[in-house]
Amino acid sequence: MKHLNLLFKPASSLCNMSCRYCFYSDISATRHTPSFGIMPPAATDKIIENIFKDINDGDEINFGFQGGEPTLAGLPWFRHFVENAASRKKKTVIHYAFQTNGLLLDESWCEFFHEKDFLVGLSIDAGKRFHDRNRLSPGGEGTFETCLRSKELLEKNHVEYNILCVLTSDLAKEPKKVWNFIQNEKIRYIQFIPCLEPPPGNPAPRKANGNVLRPMQFAEFYSRLLPLWIKELENGNYISVKLFDDVVNYFCKGNPTACGIDGQCSHQYVIEADGSVYPCDFFAFDRYKIGNLTESTPRELFDTEKVRNFLHEKPELPAICKSCRFFKACRGGCKRMRNVMYAGAGGAVCGFQSFLKKCLGPLRLTVRRVLAY
Repeated sequence: MKHLNLLFKPASSLCNMSCRYCFYSDISATRHTPSFGIMPPAATDKIIENIFKDINDGDEINFGFQGGEPTLAGLPWFRHFVENAASRKKKTVIHYAFQTNGLLLDESWCEFFHEKDFLVGLSIDAGKRFHDRNRLSPGGEGTFETCLRSKELLEKNHVEYNILCVLTSDLAKEPKKVWNFIQNEKIRYIQFIPCLEPPPGNPAPRKANGNVLRPMQFAEFYSRLLPLWIKELENGNYISVKLFDDVVNYFCKGNPTACGIDGQCSHQYVIEADGSVYPCDFFAFDRYKIGNLTESTPRELFDTEKVRNFLHEKPELPAICKSCRFFKACRGGCKRMRNVMYAGAGGAVCGFQSFLKKCLGPLRLTVRRVLAY
């Protein structure tokens, strides 16, 4: 298989936060079974067994864990998973990634992450006002200070981490405040995740609350953030902003490092807590289920007509795409991100196109001059 990317939901959609913009809560609410609870040990063992049936010596596996909130599965669950995978008699390279809201992190979790070389994605929105407006405890309290303490714990235990920040329409208006947060907290790696609109079919759709991002807000935010990033880079301080890295990797090095940046869906399958498999985190709906990893091997599930149809399925392209000089860099964009960063409803504007028109030139010149790309 050479390279296998799997994203596990060990606690399904269970969470100890009540975020106002949670896309997975929106998705799970449309399913016949909104939550599958905690993945049972027997299911975990069978899934790992089936995975390694298709693995050959020299292959690489990326195991990611997400939710809901994966820490709700408990630290023993993850110790068991890692020990089980390590016991397999295949010469494979295994990478681990873990996305968390940070509320349950303590010394034990951080020691485990360090020992097993986990990359942790910690969700913090860029500033107390923005964070506490949306990332709430079940009781309605803000969680910003708790999340910052978790960040400090990761640093204390030398755990590699990056910050995951939801880019809402509100936050997009404040790139300077976002940059101040990055500098004040000495953040080295950050990814901004566009705030999605609720999917159709949700029986109780959340209110927009001014959060859903729109294409020109996306473009304006990154266009105003870039000069701040360039100034810092020229001062010898490289800060990884995921979108900038992805654009540089693609346009300067020909290396697609983001899902959809070359117009192709990546192969990262989602495994729910009952073993159900979906082709993408954004499409973990009942109608997209492709099988169960407790019953089949990855090759039996992934090499199917249903998966191929999903990967190649594209909505009709708007007129703006047909004359776009950057068309090969997205081919219309991610199906789920269409209305928040690409051509938008009706296709009148494209945030990604607007950003590239304004910023690709300065970005290329700067990294070639400063980083010798």
